Amino acid sequence: ARRSWVAAANAPDTDFPIQNLPFGVFRTAGAPIRGGVAIGDQILDLSAALGAGLFSDLAEHAARAASGRALNPLLELGGAAASALRHRISDLLRRDGPSAERARVEAALVPMAGAELVCPFDVADYTDYSCSIHHIGRLSGGRPWPALQYLPVGYNGRRSSVRLGGGEVRRPNGQSVYPVGSGLAPTFGPEPALDFELEVGAVLGGSNALGEPMDVDAAAERLFGYCLLNDWSARSIQMFETALGPLLGKSFHTSISPWLVTDEALAPFKVALPPRAADMPSVPAHLDSPANRAQGALDIALEAYLLTPAMRQAGQAPDRVVNSNFKHMYWTFAQMVAHQASNGCNLGPGDLVGSGTVSGPEDDAQACLMEKTMMSGAPITLANGETRMWLQDGDEVILRGRARREGFVPIGF
Repeated sequence: ARRSWVAAANAPDTDFPIQNLPFGVFRTAGAPIRGGVAIGDQILDLSAALGAGLFSDLAEHAARAASGRALNPLLELGGAAASALRHRISDLLRRDGPSAERARVEAALVPMAGAELVCPFDVADYTDYSCSIHHIGRLSGGRPWPALQYLPVGYNGRRSSVRLGGGEVRRPNGQSVYPVGSGLAPTFGPEPALDFELEVGAVLGGSNALGEPMDVDAAAERLFGYCLLNDWSARSIQMFETALGPLLGKSFHTSISPWLVTDEALAPFKVALPPRAADMPSVPAHLDSPANRAQGALDIALEAYLLTPAMRQAGQAPDRVVNSNFKHMYWTFAQMVAHQASNGCNLGPGDLVGSGTVSGPEDDAQACLMEKTMMSGAPITLANGETRMWLQDGDEVILRGRARREGFVPIGF
């Protein structure tokens, strides 16, 4: 029921009410890159708030860690420090908060419209999974890969090509066969089957030593926060090269959203895992726990939109092409992290974990073009009559995520 004295934070359609308070990094003209917290249409400048003496004890320690050019020092401190900082910021911003401090808080606010958001953390390492049984089931003729039934399936990605969303994506070159599966000899050139994948990314805090696995509940404690993720995919390159896993088909660009929504902020939207079909194997003991079964899934509505050059020229709105929800995932983020650490792999602060394509059971929840077009052999038709088998030059992909639950204030990404 808490409300903020920042008016925009109380709007019903805002992504950033006082219940969210996600962390990010930004810059303004003539000032250095620094950390901030989103509230409505404003950013609380943590450097300015520190200078105003608004924090003490653990909250001050966390604010200093979050006030620089990247959030990695805060990720190293972990969730308890971030929680202390969010609690203090929430008290400073709440409508019935200490009025004596309000002028100092107002002086530390920066209009979001006048700020440039930058990548919020330095990606330490990157793993991408494929944990939707609906996605893999469609691509494999109805039955998912045998391995996916027993473990989260993933591969080590390329951290150097992870970028903040909003910039241009260059169509990659590579050797491929197109049409995919035609049996033709490979040729080298621009990727003809460029695709997007609607995913969620988890960002880890803390660390485990090399050789020390962790159980699924310990892995859940490492989940600092979440962002939207677009795993741009060169499908014909990917399909031709895949033997040990994707390489050039996936390493050319990965986009993430600018604000890290904390695991704490998503607490009201944690739900029970979907039931497994009777003919599916049970969860291995090292990837199972009562807490994960009861609240390991996240109820986040996810959408993808396409805006073509013709739409842009005509002043038309983007067309929604995906309407899915993260709660349909077969494996949770805690299980993904526990699985990767099960062989003793060390995972550190700033590690990025991609969920894989978040497809649901419904037709409009097919969360990439490969599901929508390659399986049917027919293009999708957009609202303005244009068709797409794959992304064309000049197309724009927009991802949106919003967590909703009756009785709670919705938060977004």
